[in-house]
Amino acid sequence: MISFENISKSFNNKIILDHISGHFQAGQMSLIIGASGSGKSLLVKCLVGLLMPDQGQALFDNRDLIYGSKPLQTEIRREIGMLFQGGALFDSQTIEENVRFPLDALTDMPLAEKKDRVNECLEQVGLADVQRKMPNELSGGMKKRAGIARAIVTHPKYLFCDEPNSGLDPQTALKIDELIAEITYTYRTTTVVVTHDMNTILSLGDFILFLHQAKKTWEGSSKAILHTDVISLQNFLFVGKFKTFLCSSM
Repeated sequence: MISFENISKSFNNKIILDHISGHFQAGQMSLIIGASGSGKSLLVKCLVGLLMPDQGQALFDNRDLIYGSKPLQTEIRREIGMLFQGGALFDSQTIEENVRFPLDALTDMPLAEKKDRVNECLEQVGLADVQRKMPNELSGGMKKRAGIARAIVTHPKYLFCDEPNSGLDPQTALKIDELIAEITYTYRTTTVVVTHDMNTILSLGDFILFLHQAKKTWEGSSKAILHTDVISLQNFLFVGKFKTFLCSSM
């Protein structure tokens, strides 16, 4: 489980995150939603230590990542998998080298074992036989799947996905959702997804945290979200559902 209290962050005297607290359970798809600029990705960066919050605490199974000792921070980070928006693959490396990168950086595993693990992960995401290809030889959806393979190659306890469906057609986006959900429920991963994809929100939100104007304005499940009386969330859902309807009608 990941728990966090009073995470706050400002830039140039503008408050982006204002005392955000919550928790994400193991074996659940937890979503962070909100309009563009609401601080969704910033919250994740603060939680995983990519940015230092102005104040607040993030505990990974009761271990403090933000203010813990350097060895403890390293230990926790080895248990975190990250899927960045766009996949963030290294253009100059093959797919095998991209997926193997966390193993090279974080483990002393022999090369043969690393290659076996890379092949296992690529097969799991439906990308067998692409090891020698370069990222520019893959479609957008294939790049996202390669990014997922890299994110899970170290058997992470915690998986963070930043806009995994961004730029994908609805059918491919659905497959990415199904893949992330399968990993979550099979391995009881603590999975956190930053998204504005309405299909994801309404179908896979075991737990949803809604950010609006720097604050946590609502939290609940995908079943409860359609019955909310929070006006800002209603407006967000209406616009999202309308955009989804337009895309599916074209």
